Amino acid sequence: MRFSTFFVKTLKEWPADEENASARHLMRAGFIDKNSAGVYSFLPMGLRTLEKINGVIREELDRTGASELLMPALISKKYWQATDRWDVDVLYKVKDSSGQEYGLAFTHEEVLTPILKKFVSSWRDLPVALYQIQSKFRDEPRARAGLLRTKEFVMKDLYSFHADAEDLNSYYGKAAEAYKNIFERLGLKTKVVEASGGDFTEEYTHEFQVLAPAGEDEIFYCDKCEFAQNKEITKAEEGGKCPACQSGKIIRENGIEVGNIFKLGTKFSEAAGLKYKGKDGSDKPVVMGSYGIGPSRVMGVIVEMNHDEKGIIWPEEASPFKVHLVSLDGGKEQAEEIYRALNDEGIEVLYDDREEVPAGEKLTDADLLGITWRIVASARTIKQNKAELKRRADAKSSEVPLPEAIKTIKHAK
Repeated sequence: MRFSTFFVKTLKEWPADEENASARHLMRAGFIDKNSAGVYSFLPMGLRTLEKINGVIREELDRTGASELLMPALISKKYWQATDRWDVDVLYKVKDSSGQEYGLAFTHEEVLTPILKKFVSSWRDLPVALYQIQSKFRDEPRARAGLLRTKEFVMKDLYSFHADAEDLNSYYGKAAEAYKNIFERLGLKTKVVEASGGDFTEEYTHEFQVLAPAGEDEIFYCDKCEFAQNKEITKAEEGGKCPACQSGKIIRENGIEVGNIFKLGTKFSEAAGLKYKGKDGSDKPVVMGSYGIGPSRVMGVIVEMNHDEKGIIWPEEASPFKVHLVSLDGGKEQAEEIYRALNDEGIEVLYDDREEVPAGEKLTDADLLGITWRIVASARTIKQNKAELKRRADAKSSEVPLPEAIKTIKHAK
């Protein structure tokens, strides 16, 4: 992709109306644009990044046996009433020209259970796991912190349907492992934290939390074992003895929730009349699980945890391109050669081919955008018959022969 034709628009200054670090970086680098409080457009660079994140999510969920679908965001009032959620505070409500009322979906249990009711009748039809990646809406009274708390957001919601709790527990474990893989691939260190089920379930649920000062959740965890609980449910005290292993010390830190998994039981299946005929011939309610990740929030959290004073530092699997190729004075011919070579190798590259733009501005933009690898072609590199290669996260660059640079990039982890 050539910079001269691709829509890449960076800002000269940091946005004055944003205090959150990730929002400031994403806006200045031209990944997102603010429409109003809690509502953002994803510009081409931002959309590419979002799709990279979605791609990782799809790969890991597909391995669990889940299938992707797409459901409507505009949901008739009757579905919300069936589960007593028509009057929840976060639901946006609209009317059509005939006076029919709808809610803009913040979740999709109300839609998917009636769908499954049409196709599940026997124990032979189970288990089923279905997910979607779609825009959702919450009437968020405290929309702030860029993509971390918004009114409209991109959500991956996965739902599983089972004959019994044992089968649900088995898939729940698979989903938890998939989540760990997703966040690890995206460069995020997460803690699996016990939390309240809220309006969804009376059971404890599990949140995937990234420990960060910008987080709004309070997490209490052990410094020796896997014990971790949200403030909402914990009886542990900071500095106290771990109630699980009895030897570790409890630490309190702020966290940002990037994912959650719920054992819903039969709450939503009973409301929708979703039953199946068991092996004994009796009707039984389907047992459900729900699993959420917010890709748009994840994008914000990645930047929150991976930036410096110069700009964003994208982990490899979230980077909008793998290589940022920069042509400086005297390096155009070499840059074109490198561009062709990278494309031939199937390496995604953003090529800054702009004419009459100062070298300093090009390099500043490269740091702002934060693409994982940077290659610079200039009169000096031509003279040495080498390419200047730098990983965005590294302090120094190196000058290496082009074949070696391509090999390094292709096999980097």
